[in-house]
Amino acid sequence: MSGRARREEAVDVVWSGDWVAERLGVALEGDGELQQLLGLALRRNPKRAHLLVSNVLGKHVPQKPSVVYGVGYGLGERVRALLGEQDARRAVVLGYAETATGLGHAVADGLRDAPYLHSTRRPVAGVAQAGGFEEAHSHATSHLLLPEDPELLAGGAEASTLVLVDDEFSTGNTVLNTIRALHETHPRERYVIVALVDMRSADDRDRLTAFAAEIGARVDLVTRSSGTVTLPEGVLERGQALVAAQEAEQADQADEAVDEGAAPVTRVGLDWPAEVPDGGRHGFTPAHRAALEAALPGMAERIADALDSNVRRVLVLGFEELMYAPLRLGTALEAVLGADAEVRYSTTTRSPVLAVDDPGYAIRTRLVFPAHDDPADGSGDRYAYNVAGAGFDAVVAVVDSIADTPELHAPDGLLARLAAHTGQVLLAVVPSYTPAPVPHRQEPAVLPEPLRGPDFSSYAPEDVGWLLQDLSDTELEAPTEEREEAIQSGGAHYAESLPVEYQPSAEYQALFTAALDASAARIARAVGTVTETVLAERGPRPVLVSLARAGTPVGVLMRHWARHRHGLDLPHYAISIVRGRGIDATALRWLAAHHDPADVVFVDGWTGKGAITRELAAAIAEFEASGGPAGFDPEIAVLADPGGCVRTYGTREDFLIPSACLNSTVSGLISRTVLRADLVGPDDFHGGKFYRELADSDVSGDFLAAVGARFDEVAEQVEAETKELLAADRAPTWEGWAAVERISEEYGIHDVNLVKPGVGETTRVLLRRVPWKILAKRGAGADLTHIRLLAEQRGVPVEEVDDLPYSCVGLIHPRFTRGATGADGRAVQGA
Repeated sequence: MSGRARREEAVDVVWSGDWVAERLGVALEGDGELQQLLGLALRRNPKRAHLLVSNVLGKHVPQKPSVVYGVGYGLGERVRALLGEQDARRAVVLGYAETATGLGHAVADGLRDAPYLHSTRRPVAGVAQAGGFEEAHSHATSHLLLPEDPELLAGGAEASTLVLVDDEFSTGNTVLNTIRALHETHPRERYVIVALVDMRSADDRDRLTAFAAEIGARVDLVTRSSGTVTLPEGVLERGQALVAAQEAEQADQADEAVDEGAAPVTRVGLDWPAEVPDGGRHGFTPAHRAALEAALPGMAERIADALDSNVRRVLVLGFEELMYAPLRLGTALEAVLGADAEVRYSTTTRSPVLAVDDPGYAIRTRLVFPAHDDPADGSGDRYAYNVAGAGFDAVVAVVDSIADTPELHAPDGLLARLAAHTGQVLLAVVPSYTPAPVPHRQEPAVLPEPLRGPDFSSYAPEDVGWLLQDLSDTELEAPTEEREEAIQSGGAHYAESLPVEYQPSAEYQALFTAALDASAARIARAVGTVTETVLAERGPRPVLVSLARAGTPVGVLMRHWARHRHGLDLPHYAISIVRGRGIDATALRWLAAHHDPADVVFVDGWTGKGAITRELAAAIAEFEASGGPAGFDPEIAVLADPGGCVRTYGTREDFLIPSACLNSTVSGLISRTVLRADLVGPDDFHGGKFYRELADSDVSGDFLAAVGARFDEVAEQVEAETKELLAADRAPTWEGWAAVERISEEYGIHDVNLVKPGVGETTRVLLRRVPWKILAKRGAGADLTHIRLLAEQRGVPVEEVDDLPYSCVGLIHPRFTRGATGADGRAVQGA
């Protein structure tokens, strides 16, 4: 079947973008098909008020199932022709949740022999996470990858082509961030990006070309149509005002009460094949495809038999990520009913969009109902668009069994909402597919023991047990420029090597001493507040587990506070966590064997944009899903939370914590952690180095003593602040995340991983990475003295800016190659 073989039905003379275009001046410019494919709507969004609404995706606008499926299938055929017969058979297709799960599946069908996987926002108990990535606009880990076969995404020189499918390619940020994240762990030589429409600017197109060269892979693009969106100056503000005005006008027009005589709801048995997954959440193979194709006619017959005899217009309504199953039931129902009925298809969604009943607006009506699948992010409203008032005689609501809950059947639930707007509602439930549980891992006979000072680290042996293996005799250091080039190209992970330890000058060492004198009381107060909060909420004897190494000085200080103020001797360990690779599972098993996981409190120094916060939550979920002991709480306690990412903190101010000024010489002479396959086996702790040779420069003990000496003088303040915090709403705000996204776009970086917010993270950029420039909050003062000194030493410009929620932000060179630095290693702007 070709996507071009079946043309869409002619759209109304009035374009479904006219209403927005006339009021805001937004224009679509492109090939002749563009306005047939897309309409416009508005939404309450701080970054982009307008929304491109597809007429052929089957999400917001009901469309013939054969048209929706045909478009995706046709794109798949084009990818097949691009790759050639042999490579097409070896391709793997990845679709995006929630909007493109059905489109991606249809593309995989068009490739014929390609397995399919879609990302998901629904964690599944017992299923290990094979990866994950974030959308640029999201403050949480948006997409999880949960394949039943962990080899599905395997990379390497002989890896198959990865085909990524999304509904639109607007800037390319999400897709490029996905490829970057997957290429880091599963590198491959070729990627194909598929979208219904390509709406990128010329700069965005150039960025894709540069990105492909950067990672050393071929990246192709296949789309149905292309064009650009013209946005006049001030459109965001005017769009927000227009949305607010419309919402105020509609405030008194609430959904009508459900009529007691509303349409009946009838459950129809599908007899869905037991061996066929409900979709691509855990992978969908060619064998699954063959079994489904054989079963579809019979399932459509059962739906048709349950419809009233007078039904002429039928809507098959899918559910959020469950798009493909209802889509294929819709295509089969079209074939069964033939000319006797008109079948349409769309799905419910999590996205709130303004509805305006005007033929020149893409979203005419909306139904609002509560979530009914116990989502991981909590309850909330869900939506069905262009269903009310559309004249459907019957609606076939298709959900998976996890979503067949009391909320679905409640008086204000989806089924009741549908019943008020149609003559008949059928409920078809597809069994939710869960892969067989992973066999419990066989534990090694003896787990390694923690390392302690003075044999490993300059800390006292009782202060911390390092859940690391000693790699002190292994050559792991590499020049900063070489590391950066390898990291950004995907050739190596940052945890596979170590930067050369920065040796502070006498001037910088004096600066550290002065900063410590000035801030010791402030740090002591934050240490006391976070420790008292932990004791109040996680007591009476929590087990402190710091994230090595920035969290370890804080963990030691918290231990000292508990002993000094309460006589408690709290256990404290340091554990490795690696962005993109997760937490040390062997260390977690050791902790579970020696302590109750529920007593473990993870500790870190500070939050930036919250990457480690999300990494830890995902890693703990994956650890438990793979058979590891349950009960670990992934919440992190930090000294400072300027990013608004956690509930347990000493302060949310972004101030200088002197332990961020140095590397190992303020952290017990221990390196950052190392994870490399040839050094760390499945039953080993992650690695680390003890820099004994730097003992003369070690100030780890001085830092602890200076802060500990101020414990008594801040005790009353700590008591008052702790009471205030315990009574306050401490829910994470993630307010720093929006600033990181904005900076990433404003400075043309387009990768949030290269934006490091806060004093601590900026210091790390200057000490370990190749910095491009530093953004300093105007008037930040003494907290940034060491930042300015380091920047001067490395030849990095410091730019004073307003409207910054952090004291400063460090920008890693966005397109680093060796040529982007001079002979002395200094950053060169504009490279």
